[in-house]
Amino acid sequence: MTKVCLPAFPLNEYESVSLQIPQLACDSHVHVFGPFAKYPLADDRSYTPATEFLPAQFIAHLDQLGLTRGVVVTASVCGTNNGSTLDALLAYPDRLRGVVVPDPNITDEELDQMHALGVRGVRVNLLQVGGHAMYRNGIGLETLEALAPRMRSRGWHAQIWIYAPDLPRLMPRLAALQLPLIVDHMGRMETARGITDPGFVFLCDLIKTGEAYCKISGVDRIGTASKGFVDALPFMQALVDANPKQLVWGTDWPHINYFEQQKLPNDGRLLNLLGEVLNTPELLQQVLVDTPAVLYDF
Repeated sequence: MTKVCLPAFPLNEYESVSLQIPQLACDSHVHVFGPFAKYPLADDRSYTPATEFLPAQFIAHLDQLGLTRGVVVTASVCGTNNGSTLDALLAYPDRLRGVVVPDPNITDEELDQMHALGVRGVRVNLLQVGGHAMYRNGIGLETLEALAPRMRSRGWHAQIWIYAPDLPRLMPRLAALQLPLIVDHMGRMETARGITDPGFVFLCDLIKTGEAYCKISGVDRIGTASKGFVDALPFMQALVDANPKQLVWGTDWPHINYFEQQKLPNDGRLLNLLGEVLNTPELLQQVLVDTPAVLYDF
């Protein structure tokens, strides 16, 4: 039996956004869940969402923040059932794109159907702690290697959920995929390791040279809630300094896998924190509009 997560912050409790949000700005990392009667969660899962989170709720979240576009990522608790993600893309084709976790035996016809709906990437779960997977489910590097030729032919990218210190070891295999690579959530760094950690420096170098993209999301996953997550800002700033053209950002709504109210992030707060490092209209335009438009084919 898995623990039930806290519900997401109510929209009317979002912190007021102080940024001047550019037109067509994108929240590049969220999840939807359900309807559970149609798309049940995987029996073997790491957590249980508090409730269904449906596409219309995500659109309301975007509207509340002043954002236009969004990228729905199939979450680990869904296994390889991408139905919730695909339903979201079908409902809002102009506003949403998707990243899926496909079954290793997926057919070309199924991939083409996903592409027509707006899928533009595959997420793989390489995140480990102490040599053990942090989350159950997902697909691994072997499956990604097998899918890579078919992904290349469709112009898809690989979204890598990985701990940055593991990147140097795995990068030869990742580079051999010949796919655009997106590293999730700033490589899930611990702030205590600092921005001089060799794994994080390696990530910054990949961003600087254009060998990878990165989501400068997840300040709540690496920062300290009692500090307002400001201890994550140096990591965001280092990535922006490396190459803002290789970055996208997302809220990670509805913030699953949280069980203590004081740690649950406020989405308005997350967007305001972004403004601390994207402090010019040009930077906001690049990270919230231009790069997502290229990566997700808006």
